[in-house]
Amino acid sequence: MVRVEPVPATRSIRDAYVILSDRSGKLTMTMSAIQESELHRLQTGPTHRFSDWPNLTVPKVAAGVYTIWDGSRFIYVGMAGRGMTTAEVDAPDEPVKAKGLRSRLNSHAGGRRSGDQFCVYVCDRFVVPELTSDDQNRLAAGTLLLDILTRDYIRSRLSYRFLPTSDGRQALTMEREIQRGALPAGKPFLNPL
Repeated sequence: MVRVEPVPATRSIRDAYVILSDRSGKLTMTMSAIQESELHRLQTGPTHRFSDWPNLTVPKVAAGVYTIWDGSRFIYVGMAGRGMTTAEVDAPDEPVKAKGLRSRLNSHAGGRRSGDQFCVYVCDRFVVPELTSDDQNRLAAGTLLLDILTRDYIRSRLSYRFLPTSDGRQALTMEREIQRGALPAGKPFLNPL
């Protein structure tokens, strides 16, 4: 059974999505053609360099999906605001603390591996393989930190594109579709499904 959720007049047309129901009655959300066209902005839209962080064009409070690039190489897709609802995203009173996209991209820009899977991937796949024996000795002595090397790598080489969504559920669905290869660039290098 396919059911299309109506788009309230207060929401944009991109917020439409399709709900699929299997025999057990379990509902799953898939992207509409509208969302698929929005997805392509994550490959062809404006590029923002991590070296220019912070980026005030990233909404302070927003669920969303983002792609990360090393030049033209698509390396990662992520989402932010998993538990955010439309009401939280549309709340007129902006809290002091960033939530969702800005917070997640800020964490990535910082390079700290603790609690940030993207930074762990960057460190493991790009930073560690390039370590010299001198670097390893400095790490062992505590005069060089992997978090600093990871941050420097991210800020010197990587860029991102982002797309705010109406809620966390929509962001998660879009992230999963991109991990499966929904972009012309194919699957992300670091976290494909």
